[in-house]
Amino acid sequence: MASEGSVVIKKIKKGDHGGHHGGAWKVAYADFVTAMMAFFLLMWLINTTTPEQKRGIADYFAPESVSRSQSGSGSIFGGTVAASQGQKGAGQLAVTMQLKPPAPEQTSQRQSTANSVANAESSASGKADQDSESHAFEQAAARLRQALQDMPDLLELSKHVLIDQTPEGMRIQLVDQDGRSMFEPGRAEPTERVQKLLQEVAKVINTLPNRISISGHTDGAPFTGPNGFTNWELSAARANTARRILEQSGVAEDRIAQVVGKAGSEPLYPDNPIASANRRISIVLMREAPVLPPGFDN
Repeated sequence: MASEGSVVIKKIKKGDHGGHHGGAWKVAYADFVTAMMAFFLLMWLINTTTPEQKRGIADYFAPESVSRSQSGSGSIFGGTVAASQGQKGAGQLAVTMQLKPPAPEQTSQRQSTANSVANAESSASGKADQDSESHAFEQAAARLRQALQDMPDLLELSKHVLIDQTPEGMRIQLVDQDGRSMFEPGRAEPTERVQKLLQEVAKVINTLPNRISISGHTDGAPFTGPNGFTNWELSAARANTARRILEQSGVAEDRIAQVVGKAGSEPLYPDNPIASANRRISIVLMREAPVLPPGFDN
């Protein structure tokens, strides 16, 4: 029995339930925060570097010797900062490292691979553009054919219209038929119905953005008019008349790329140069996407 005035010390043993109040979680949390900071820093670097800089970083961490340099000419970032150029000032991060130059055969192989990839991408892009443009041409041709079917006074003229696609673009040809000439002999002005036909062609042309080439053609029969007027002048005058009618029908003047007269130099029927169908107006909606040669896109 403790005497009066003595000090009593009582020991209290803590149970396991209080263990979670220790400091171990703080270490784990600090590791987590550090990892997240590293992750966001990595994402920031990925979003603010160019493909060339990314390749430089990849080469730097490759198993080859590197030396540090203060010169930015051969650095990972090419002497530029990781931040955007519009955010110049203090706090920017610049990385300058001099990498070991690759061996000549490695450079050649990388260049060859890069050229192959670039050619493949260019081929795929050109093929897609070409297909899209050809599809637009097909739709325009269908609209023109439908317009001719819907107009009784032009239905007969549908026999005068030839539509096809060439390497140059979509070609609309208005050709003479036996006994049904679009122009009076030796004259540049088309008949009234042909003028209406050109107005319908203009409506279709205006649905597409392509530039336009117009050429006039005669047959191969010799022709001489007043003041030495020949098939060359006649075909050029007819092409220019077609241009004027298209512009009056709403086609913008700056879309006309060329207007030429070809006389009988490019007959539609080479084996019969005096055939009436050789007398024609050719209107070409010129391709904007180049036509790839066969097999190039494989």
